Amino acid sequence: MATATLTKKDFFTVLDDRHSVKSYDASHKMTKEEINQLLEETQKAPSAWNLQHWKFLVLENQAAKDKALPIAYGQRQVADASIVVCILADTEANKNAQPVFSSAVNKGYMPQEVMDSLIGQIEGAYQIPGMGKDQGIMNSSLAAMQLMLVAKAMDYDTCPMGGFDRQKMIDEFQIPPRYIPTMLISVGKAKEPAYPSTRFSIEEVTIWNSF
Repeated sequence: MATATLTKKDFFTVLDDRHSVKSYDASHKMTKEEINQLLEETQKAPSAWNLQHWKFLVLENQAAKDKALPIAYGQRQVADASIVVCILADTEANKNAQPVFSSAVNKGYMPQEVMDSLIGQIEGAYQIPGMGKDQGIMNSSLAAMQLMLVAKAMDYDTCPMGGFDRQKMIDEFQIPPRYIPTMLISVGKAKEPAYPSTRFSIEEVTIWNSF
């Protein structure tokens, strides 16, 4: 099977071509190399303090996708797409600080005193009630958007899904308490085009300087 690679499409072409596709060619399989490439590029998404507040639960085999189908209220793209990625929000991403910053210090990117100061800031911030959950959902959403754009650059289609039973997802796939499912994203080859959609005008969504 041929391996997809990131194309040299203009970025704005990728933006224009990306749509939420709900009907997939169920016979198409992504290679492990393609999936790894998709995730490696997604991993470059920005995050607060570079804590990388996400995990990717990849549903690759048919049994896993079929198990997720009723959890996603029967949305067929869950079963028919090549893979489904459950974006998980890391509610304890402050625990990532030590390994992330230690690596930066060891490579000479960051002085030790800066690392110590940043870890102090992070631990202080994570004392605020709800901070871990809020940061996890916000930053994992950045990774989710990046995944969809990368997929489109690889000539794959996607659909983000917020409509699923999160508790059942946690239970059925044994997701540890540290993580919260942010969304499901189907990835595959479109069988039918996406539904047409419209957008508000810039005038309707933009406020200059103050309300």
